[in-house]
Amino acid sequence: MELTFEFWYLLPVSILIATIAMSSGIGGAVFFSPLFMLVLKLEPEIAIGAALATELFGFTSGLLAYVKRKLIDYKLGINLLFFSVPFAIIGTLFSTGVPPDILKAIFASGIIFIGFQLFNSWRKEEKEKKETDRKKEYKIHYEKLLIDNTGTEYKYTVCHKDMGRLFAAIGGAFVGMISVGLAELQEYHLVAKCKVPPPVAIATSIFVVVITVLVASLGHFYEFIAHAKSSALNQVFNVIIFTIPGVIIGGQLGPVLQKKLPEDMMKIGVSILFILVGGFMLYTLT
Repeated sequence: MELTFEFWYLLPVSILIATIAMSSGIGGAVFFSPLFMLVLKLEPEIAIGAALATELFGFTSGLLAYVKRKLIDYKLGINLLFFSVPFAIIGTLFSTGVPPDILKAIFASGIIFIGFQLFNSWRKEEKEKKETDRKKEYKIHYEKLLIDNTGTEYKYTVCHKDMGRLFAAIGGAFVGMISVGLAELQEYHLVAKCKVPPPVAIATSIFVVVITVLVASLGHFYEFIAHAKSSALNQVFNVIIFTIPGVIIGGQLGPVLQKKLPEDMMKIGVSILFILVGGFMLYTLT
């Protein structure tokens, strides 16, 4: 296997992507998959496998940071894993028989949908900021109390639990099939619908995604190693030697940024980026 520094620029790019992903709860693969497909010209199934491998390391790094901050609702996370993991396996098995262009179209359509959902959730939040009575109700009536390592209290209620399980199943299937969807749907459910404090929602989402991505990655890794040509293997190796260190660094920076960056700015920016990337990917198919 020949080592090359052709893709050195992926190190700073990966740090930036992982920092954004860990601070917002968005899956890093949603950025890496189109990057690998459009810029590096990798086949969709290879790009998705490489993106999942990169995301796994980045999310694991971020997970450790959130574990230290004691922001993970483990009971909620385990409940969601019962639905996300089985469907991730189904999605992975289904993806192996899907033609590359269709896989690319599903991916593009998926991130456009997620982009609109994030934008709509922000618009609803803006309207709800004016509903003072409802905001007071959320502070008074709550089912859960989580205290982080600084002593900060987070009071919240996980609403629409059946919807959350459905989103976990759909998101798990999408992770297995196109590498994205679980973190984004969970954020929409927990933050937009249930008003779970973003630090808790993001940390718990990352916990669920790490385990689900690990399971989904196994199938992709097997298919990739079994069927990929030596040239493709060499290219992916030369990509991940820069992306994996980058996401490990970004995984530690993201939780720090999350405490400082305005939530509205992050949500609007990411939603617009998703729509633009998805639209461009659909355009390349025409």
